[in-house]
Amino acid sequence: MGSEEDNKKTQTVEARARSISHNVRCTECGSQSIEDSQADVAVLLRKLIRDEIRSGKSDKEIYKKLEEDFGETVLYTPRFDMQTATLWLSPVIVAGVAAWVWAYQRHRQKTNVHIMALNLVRGVPLTPKEKETMLDLLTHPPPPRRWWWG
Repeated sequence: MGSEEDNKKTQTVEARARSISHNVRCTECGSQSIEDSQADVAVLLRKLIRDEIRSGKSDKEIYKKLEEDFGETVLYTPRFDMQTATLWLSPVIVAGVAAWVWAYQRHRQKTNVHIMALNLVRGVPLTPKEKETMLDLLTHPPPPRRWWWG
């Protein structure tokens, strides 16, 4: 019975160690996690993680120890703080600016200032046929396509 409990405990330790090792960058290779790397440093870090798990430390404590010992670049996911805020928020900012530009362009296409002014001067809105004629007169033709060879 005792060996069955030990076997479950060993499997739990292995699963946690692999989970943590996939999120830790090999300091020698740089592009691989320590779980995938066969470098000496990666082997030692995997052993260190297993020892820390056996000593009863939580995943957060292990990540914190690795970060203190090897620096923030050892983790694949950097913390969110003032130094990394730009890194984390840049996709949101770029998407927001793109959405704003798109919405502004759509708004400009729908509201033609010349037609609005004509409606105000006449006091009566244009009919759909008059509106279409005005838009044909007021919109610029599309620029000619230029080919790279000409």
